Amino acid sequence: MNNADIAKVFDEMADLLELRGENAFRVRAYRNGAKTIQDLPQSVAEILADPDQDLKSLSGIGATLADKCVVLVETGQLPQLEELRANTPRVLIKMTRIPGLGAKKAATLQRELNIQTLEDLREACEQQRVRALKGFAAKTEQIILDGLEIAEAASARLRLDQAERLVDQLRSHLEPCAAIERLEFAGSYRRGQETVGDIDILVVSNDHAQVMDLLESFPGRVGTIARGETKMSMRVDEQFQVDLRVVPAASFGAALQYFTGSKEHNVAIRGRARKMGMTVNEYGVARLDAPDELIAGSTEEELYELLGLRWISPELREGRREIEWAEQGGSLPPLIELDDIVADLHMHTTASDGKNSIDEMAAAARAQGHQYIAITDHSKRVSMARGLDEQRVLEQWQQIDQFNAEQEDGFRVLKGIECDILESGPMDLPDEVLAEADWVIASVHYGQKQSREQITDRIVGALANRHVDTIAHPTGRLIGSRPPYEVDLEAVFQAAVEHGKSLELNASPMRLDLSETHLIAAASAGIPIVIDTDAHSVAGMDVMSYGVLQARRAGIEKHQVLNTWPLEKLLAWLQHR
Repeated sequence: MNNADIAKVFDEMADLLELRGENAFRVRAYRNGAKTIQDLPQSVAEILADPDQDLKSLSGIGATLADKCVVLVETGQLPQLEELRANTPRVLIKMTRIPGLGAKKAATLQRELNIQTLEDLREACEQQRVRALKGFAAKTEQIILDGLEIAEAASARLRLDQAERLVDQLRSHLEPCAAIERLEFAGSYRRGQETVGDIDILVVSNDHAQVMDLLESFPGRVGTIARGETKMSMRVDEQFQVDLRVVPAASFGAALQYFTGSKEHNVAIRGRARKMGMTVNEYGVARLDAPDELIAGSTEEELYELLGLRWISPELREGRREIEWAEQGGSLPPLIELDDIVADLHMHTTASDGKNSIDEMAAAARAQGHQYIAITDHSKRVSMARGLDEQRVLEQWQQIDQFNAEQEDGFRVLKGIECDILESGPMDLPDEVLAEADWVIASVHYGQKQSREQITDRIVGALANRHVDTIAHPTGRLIGSRPPYEVDLEAVFQAAVEHGKSLELNASPMRLDLSETHLIAAASAGIPIVIDTDAHSVAGMDVMSYGVLQARRAGIEKHQVLNTWPLEKLLAWLQHR
């Protein structure tokens, strides 16, 4: 198991223990352990294999958690977790995903109202039975009703990073099989959607039964839904579906294209084929007058070429303009690549709520091939994160000046700040301080339930401030746990254009904010995009790939992203603006 998997186990242990009313210190120990492991720059397996290292020396990892790490690395499972799962109603886990409904209240509702499904909970709220319980009120019912859609969606779909972990586990489980000649993952995962509804696996093999037997031995499997000669479906983690299809090599490309989707893209492909006297399905391409004679299908490239199209990146296959772009003479955009990123302009250090120092973040950025970064700790309004006041931020910028003076390879740290937009409208730090910064990010962390007009006015006002360079996570959403706040993005885009500002695509898979549709609109308006990790640790810098994938889905090209530019070009843009 990798660090993310172990952290997920400890987080689930904490959730289940809290639901059972266990000691708060024990619950906190698992949460702290999960955070420590998630932020480790080195894998737990490597630490355990090194006799000179000791997990117990890490803050938040005691002997109990260290022993459990050993079990997880060696077996991939934790008996205590399996026992807790077996003794905890699954609906309770789903209930805790409702924003504003904590573990204790969820447990009370489940027990007192005999809640077995989320639909039972919805009915209890609609029938006003929740407010009748001691400690609950009409407001609680409304909070639950508002959050049920989020909880239901979170139960049905995985975030992209969660899906990727599952895909990695499935790939590692299947790839050693000698009977598998080719293996690919399709569906919404291959298209890079921010959430994934199921996992589609395509395999070329002459021994179907061996492949299916192997998949059924996957450690996370909880049951097989159906199994035939060439198709199999199973469930993992009690709710998530994995589908396997074994296809002949001659049809593999056609099957990969078909099962990658999207539905809208495939409808457009089939319609184009029919106009050209052909038919397309998961088996291949054939002429309408000879449907049983395949003329293409082994690769996606030959399928698209036969239809007079260039190969279309899976991220673009959403039934928008990709067919038009891919036609001969069309303008299929050269999508941004991860290697195009030369900087990260949103990250935190130990000065606020980060886990690493300026030197450590810079070293990690160098190792990733970055040419420069911006250190952007929180401003003082974010008191829970030890946000910086005027004196502390100026002292930090002096440290950055000293750091830069000592560099001999041209690497540079920009003096930055993530400055809150106060609920009343002004920036959290005075203009005379912001004027000393190289890079200023404005963000909304408080007052997210204000009216659409109030939040829009705050963000538009920040964009009008001559010292602000970009807006962080512009809609404030957390995928699967918090909806975006009410904001008029059309007005925000207009202000960004008017004042020559950029907008952030926060690469955290929990945010991916801006969304792909908002990115399309922003880029179409000519607004520069900056793809940031919002890293709070060295390990947090690894999420950049999710932001790049989101940008690719929006058709974003390298030149449209500020942090693909060399430092001199960025500084010139800032100066000109």
